[in-house]
Amino acid sequence: MFRNFFKTLVLILGLSASGYSQDFSALWQGHYSYNAIVDVVTGDQKIYAAAQNAVFKYDTQTNALTTISSVEGLSGEHISTLYYSESYQYLLIGYESGLIEVYSETDQSVLSVVDILEKQNITPVNKAINDFYEKEGLVYISTDYGISVYDLQGLEFGDTYFIGNGGAQITVNQVTIYNEEIYAACGSGNGLKKAALSNPNLIDYQQWQTVLFGEYVAVNSLIDKLYAVQSTRTVYEIDGTSSTAIFTLPGTPLDATVSSSQLVYAMTGLVYVYNEEMQLLQSYGPTEDFDTNFTTAVTLNEEVYIGTEDFGVLNNLISTVADYIEIKPNGPLENSIYKLNATTQTVWATYGEYTSALNPYPLTSKGINYYANEEWHDIPVDSLFGAVELNEITPNIFNPNQVFISSFFDGLLEINNFEATTLYDNTNSGLESLVTGDPNYVDIRVSATDFDSSGLLWSITSRIDAPLKSYDPNSGLWRSYSFSDLIDPPNSEDGFFDLEIDSNGTKWIGSYANGLLAYNENISNAPLRNMNSTAENVDPYMRFISLALDNNNQLWIGTTLGLRVLYNTSGFYENSNPSLSSVIILEEGIAKELLEGEVITDIKVDGSNNKWVGTLDSGVFYFSPDGQTTIYHFTTDNSPLPSNQINDISIDADNGIVYMATADGLLSFKAGGSAVDENLEDAYVYPNPVRPEYNILGFNDLNDINKGIKISGLTERVNIKITDIEGNLVAEAQTNVNLRSSGANYNFAIDGGTAIWNGKNLGNNVVRTGVYVILISDLDTFETKVLKVLVVR
Repeated sequence: MFRNFFKTLVLILGLSASGYSQDFSALWQGHYSYNAIVDVVTGDQKIYAAAQNAVFKYDTQTNALTTISSVEGLSGEHISTLYYSESYQYLLIGYESGLIEVYSETDQSVLSVVDILEKQNITPVNKAINDFYEKEGLVYISTDYGISVYDLQGLEFGDTYFIGNGGAQITVNQVTIYNEEIYAACGSGNGLKKAALSNPNLIDYQQWQTVLFGEYVAVNSLIDKLYAVQSTRTVYEIDGTSSTAIFTLPGTPLDATVSSSQLVYAMTGLVYVYNEEMQLLQSYGPTEDFDTNFTTAVTLNEEVYIGTEDFGVLNNLISTVADYIEIKPNGPLENSIYKLNATTQTVWATYGEYTSALNPYPLTSKGINYYANEEWHDIPVDSLFGAVELNEITPNIFNPNQVFISSFFDGLLEINNFEATTLYDNTNSGLESLVTGDPNYVDIRVSATDFDSSGLLWSITSRIDAPLKSYDPNSGLWRSYSFSDLIDPPNSEDGFFDLEIDSNGTKWIGSYANGLLAYNENISNAPLRNMNSTAENVDPYMRFISLALDNNNQLWIGTTLGLRVLYNTSGFYENSNPSLSSVIILEEGIAKELLEGEVITDIKVDGSNNKWVGTLDSGVFYFSPDGQTTIYHFTTDNSPLPSNQINDISIDADNGIVYMATADGLLSFKAGGSAVDENLEDAYVYPNPVRPEYNILGFNDLNDINKGIKISGLTERVNIKITDIEGNLVAEAQTNVNLRSSGANYNFAIDGGTAIWNGKNLGNNVVRTGVYVILISDLDTFETKVLKVLVVR
């Protein structure tokens, strides 16, 4: 009676706790790293490889690579194992959290199965999915609590087996079936257990017999033999009634797989491939070119595919070991990108993070990535002069091929034409090391840099007397500016996060313990000021992490306790009692502070003066220019973001693509707006002609930039009229009036330097086939431009 009730309950949970995920590929693009591989499986002449939180498929016959990530509907959580069912053409993806996702090869859909994830009687640390094993349409799931059974035909759960003493939850590393008995390799000294597959009462732990004692990491059936590996590295051959130790592996297997009638053991530094007689066919190890740790391996068509920590999947022959072939999709070095810069036609990415207390330790030395022409490239770590903790990226505004990257330990790195050329430190520049009792200790903590309008590069260094520096790339001249009037002597709290320079040349600096600072060397009387009191709307525990100047020269400030705005930056030095403002919004008729208490990690302003705001644990917000309207709020629940922890945001102003670096991967979003041009000379309309197969006319969502007729190359304030060839007005829009984000369901709207028309006229009807005239007028300069577009219905 108990068993039937339990099974019914599990089935109900299985049916109710699954759901198909959304495909976000229309507007989003994933930029995941596929260097570190968790698992590799085979199926239908393909291999499937799981990285940290994304999967790629490699067709061994065509060499085609396909990625499956959060953009295609995966959760973005940390993957622990894979399995491919050739019978059902399902790829099962298991996660450390207990989540299982079923990817259908036939329709590219993703089914999220959350039964294990949401089980209340299993602690979260025990929910990790360790392995899948299929038998006649039933998948036996090895977990850290026991074994669960999943029916691929009905896509629903069956029984769960807690097989420890007294029905305790124990770790099961792997399951196999041999001679109609199910074997479980158990951890923590719980041995190798078995039970008859036909036993109707397997949920009773007493039906499970311990075959071998100890801790077992793997168990596999190969043809008519059974093999189990103990944590001591000893391999046992089991015939059902007895066991024999046949050899000892040189390392503990991280993965044990049967494929192509071969048994493959993957160890940290070795992969062994055995035939059905358990004769060693081939062994593989790292090489000088591929010096890495192995994680997993499978065989297919007399070839081996090895998952690594650094090079994706390595392919080699079984008959004769040749040079490795590297297989992986193009992507960045790692998922944990810390800083981004997409302000030029190149997207730069660095990995040198420091803590919220401005501590760079433990020091990490990693390379640099840049994304150009739709491909990721590496600048290797051994070419960076030993610089560690590289973070903020600042291209020269007058020479985009020259890029400066801050090091929060070694100073400032200069890159020219994608090659590191100079590392500026205390020996060859005006940069200074913090002072300790050790005269040989050099530690130059540069966090933020920015160019002013004259081409001077300004930098801010923590824990020194003169933290603000200027550098002229043309003359090589350095200047230093002391903060001792406010901060004396330098100590561990004299740290700085961000730097912004306004149109008046004032340097705005976000600090750890000294509030918001302003420095303008052109102010003769007290060029250094700060705001750090409750009277100025600054909390004593507030850290000023991120700064952004908008198109009205207003300073938007991200702190550890929410959002602040300094509206009058131009009159700051004349104001004897300046104050930061909170953004007050109405929510269901109640006034509240926008993003109150949120840790704001980054703020960026787009061509429409809208604000992109990243947070520590609440995802990304996209606000109207005044913050009163939330246009988007992206989280892991409603978008392909793999994490709600946002490290950085950067905008490619030329095409309106927004890049978001999270703790678990980089995503880009086609927002659709663009920066404005100085004149209308390069204004154009596309697509042109609008052909019938471009099936977007008459749609209503102007926020989907894959649809609609676009007009780009606009200036800051324009009015646009669209008429038919006879001069009848069809549609009209004006900058700052007809906004895509307004929610007013416009047929024609302008976002920065781009306008979008949905093909409907003033009567809200789709226009007929014909030529339409676009009349653009600049409201400030009175410049005009006439374009024509052919619409074919």
